[in-house]
Amino acid sequence: MQIDIGSVYDGTVTGLTKFGAFVKLENGVSGMVHISEVSNEYVNDISEHLSEGDKVKVKVLEINEKGKVSLSIKKALPKEEKPKPQKPSKPKRENKDRGWKGAPQQEASAPMSFEDMMAKFKAQSEDKMSDLKRSSDKRGGNTGYRRGPKQ
Repeated sequence: MQIDIGSVYDGTVTGLTKFGAFVKLENGVSGMVHISEVSNEYVNDISEHLSEGDKVKVKVLEINEKGKVSLSIKKALPKEEKPKPQKPSKPKRENKDRGWKGAPQQEASAPMSFEDMMAKFKAQSEDKMSDLKRSSDKRGGNTGYRRGPKQ
């Protein structure tokens, strides 16, 4: 039986490595799920998400010229299971709890996706830049140094 790129198949995890999982499809074809294609969240240790013998649904991403099959578990998830990226709200200045070197304290919540982390970083960076601009505007740009000889 031939497999088609973009199709979803049932499979069984046959092996785990630090970079991914090998999956044998129902028709006997084997492929690999890269660690970045296991979950919508960041995966540091694949054994926390999968183990040998697990039944999984996978989507075929690519079949290269050597016949190697690239698979994805996260792209095989139904649309309602995929988390929608949320636009982070800007934190209020008076509620910012700063920790070591001014970094905001992280709340104990569900792991954030890479896109959410980047959006949060960007919002915090923009806040810091506006604070710096405001403080330099108050000083008028005068650093107190003069050029030339003293008079």
